[in-house]
Amino acid sequence: MVPDHFETRAIHVGQEADSATGAVSVPIYETATYAQLKVGVTKGYDYSRTANPTRAALEQCLASLEGGRYGLAFASGMGAITTVMLLLKSGDHVVVCNDAYGGRIGCSAACSRISGSRSRS
Repeated sequence: MVPDHFETRAIHVGQEADSATGAVSVPIYETATYAQLKVGVTKGYDYSRTANPTRAALEQCLASLEGGRYGLAFASGMGAITTVMLLLKSGDHVVVCNDAYGGRIGCSAACSRISGSRSRS
């Protein structure tokens, strides 16, 4: 059990020893794909953009630090933007600064059409 101190959680949550090697720091998994036991049966990971052990450790740690049940980290900024935009519903408003990532404009418009929310640039 990790103590409830912020600094301790920042160091230890999501940092269990690696089962394959015993490493006490989370390895950086640079692979794109993972072997499957058989078609559709994985050990929890199949493609790094959907999930990987390194990002899972970060998500666990961030959730703990923020007092949340879950944390989400994304392989790209557009993945994060799209996820947030798809959570919107009709009548929701988002305030975005003028110099935000340019790809966000097209994404905002597309997500607005899907959700019925309002998008203005």
